[in-house]
Amino acid sequence: MRRLMPLLMLLATPALADDPVIESATAQRDGDSWRVDVTLSHPDTGWDHYADGWRVLTPDGAELGLRTLFHPHVEEQPFTRSLSGIAIPEGVTHVTIQARCLIDGWADDTYRIELD
Repeated sequence: MRRLMPLLMLLATPALADDPVIESATAQRDGDSWRVDVTLSHPDTGWDHYADGWRVLTPDGAELGLRTLFHPHVEEQPFTRSLSGIAIPEGVTHVTIQARCLIDGWADDTYRIELD
């Protein structure tokens, strides 16, 4: 039994789901602010586990905007959502997008958008 314990512990450990993946993203100037469109995918399973948001960050990590996703997208993968009215400081030449999962939190990978 002593030899089986490590194996049993591994089997009892919950598997982490995949992070949300940003498939593509664009930013368009809209007067004095910006609109960001993000297409992401995630193996949503329902209300208990889904991609629940993404945010726009400056190169130094300051959050400029947060798009909360209020429901799962089990049957709609990948999917695109937008956020308007983002004020990007003068001199910032790119932003990064980071996606979030309800269970696993913020994804490690980010997506870089060069600003025109």
